[in-house]
Amino acid sequence: MAKVIRKKKVIKNVTSGRVYVRSSFNNTIITATDAIGNTIGWVTAGSLGFAGARKSTPYAAQTAMKELIERLKAVNTREVDIYVSGVGAGREQAIRAFSGSGINVNGIKDTTPVAHNGVRQRKPRKV
Repeated sequence: MAKVIRKKKVIKNVTSGRVYVRSSFNNTIITATDAIGNTIGWVTAGSLGFAGARKSTPYAAQTAMKELIERLKAVNTREVDIYVSGVGAGREQAIRAFSGSGINVNGIKDTTPVAHNGVRQRKPRKV
């Protein structure tokens, strides 16, 4: 019988990183990356067991952020920059979950896209 050689899991040591919060009307997706942009971990409200309309609640976003904070502490992250995008209800509550977590927040930036002109208007109605 052949001996199976397994690779030892290397624990990353990321002291500073970025957290991207994408909040839509249906779900909240939170991704943590290092300073370069390599993904450390991600959590969605749906992956934590929230279903249907409960995925888009502020409580679901807060719970997802707390789960991600635990993953950040596992890789020794001390400071983060937060980038928020979207119009959902979980935006503010996800950011508030960082208070008292022990991780320093350097800055918060809103990257929600804003339309400048929009689509072409309808032709005038002929009466």
